[in-house]
Amino acid sequence: MIFEKAKNIVEKYNQEHLLYFYDELTGTEQADLLNQIEKIDFSLLDSLKPENKADTKKGKIEPLTKAATIADIQQNAEKYRNIGIEEIRKGKVATVLLAGGQGTRLGFDKPKGMFNIGVNKELYIFECLINNLMDVVNMAGVWIPLLIMTSEKNNEDTMNFFKEKNYFGYNSDYISFFVQDMAPSVDFDGKIYLESKSRISLSPNGNGGWFSSIVRAGLLDKLKAGGVEWLNVFSVDNVLQRIADPAFIGAVIKSGSQSGSKVVAKTNPSERVGAMCLENGMPSIIEYYELTEEMANQRLENGELAYRFGVTLNYLFRIDKLEDINKVKLPVHIVEKKIPHIDENGCEINSEVPDGYKFETLILDMIHMYDSCLPYEVDRRKEFAPVKNAEGVDSVDTARELLRENGVEI
Repeated sequence: MIFEKAKNIVEKYNQEHLLYFYDELTGTEQADLLNQIEKIDFSLLDSLKPENKADTKKGKIEPLTKAATIADIQQNAEKYRNIGIEEIRKGKVATVLLAGGQGTRLGFDKPKGMFNIGVNKELYIFECLINNLMDVVNMAGVWIPLLIMTSEKNNEDTMNFFKEKNYFGYNSDYISFFVQDMAPSVDFDGKIYLESKSRISLSPNGNGGWFSSIVRAGLLDKLKAGGVEWLNVFSVDNVLQRIADPAFIGAVIKSGSQSGSKVVAKTNPSERVGAMCLENGMPSIIEYYELTEEMANQRLENGELAYRFGVTLNYLFRIDKLEDINKVKLPVHIVEKKIPHIDENGCEINSEVPDGYKFETLILDMIHMYDSCLPYEVDRRKEFAPVKNAEGVDSVDTARELLRENGVEI
């Protein structure tokens, strides 16, 4: 992008300050700044207008009763598995790993997937996930496409790590990396922050941005050309999760649902996980802090919690519906954050209180835009070992304990 074009853009959106230090920069820095301006989705700023702010109020919330429970899955396991295996062998299933985060909360300043969770040997989070996917590859006898979403901050480290580890034995021809789209951070008046004189303050656009990022990276055409109809999307956190699980795929297809979500039974009414529900008759996810005490403790006739299906961030989506969603765009959530930046004098500012907004889209909004979503219940001690904290609940230690319990050598 040339300077004059960038100047016209920032003037159009009242963001002229982004070029305030332009003349102080080196030629390389100037080119980089212009490139950043070119990539910004300035339409996000419109979401700050009162008339455009996403309505975060929930509609009528009701329990979601139709589900593939553990008992149902055990009874129909072979039938579901055969349906799923057939879809995989036909090349209709691909997987998407959301791995844009760092291991900061683990005291690890690298991509979270590079964290070594082993004790007596090296065993990386990425390695655990590849091993889990390889179980299905070996069962089906075909390689399954794996798309790995990184961030601008960790893309190079992630790609180099996989190459260094020889992709943990996975066929690299079936692995694609793509970088998550970024969104600008703004002050409370809607002015985009500068991180430095040559860098705009940007952050990943939320876990709902994965599909639009796939499209922008040009990978959707590749998937469709290969006949892919379903995408299994999962987070880097959970080292025990089953990926491209044939029974999960088969159960969703058999039910006639457009999407599916792996869920676990909540351990107690106040467990801090989002729960599957119906919102205005459509599938939805209600966060734990949105449940009233009465709703959290509500019971069905059989005595089970009404909102008992906690989500694990392992979803199955039909691609054709994702394309429809991408055309209308997801709601943009505006979140108050502390945002390191520089002021008009070029001085660094690190506030101790929130001093601006970040823009995020959420995968849970995708669920609500589908006509149907099948909760697929799994045994949490066999498939739910999230590594979110250095110690305590959902920590390195609890994940190690569950890996051992499931026969994984660490």
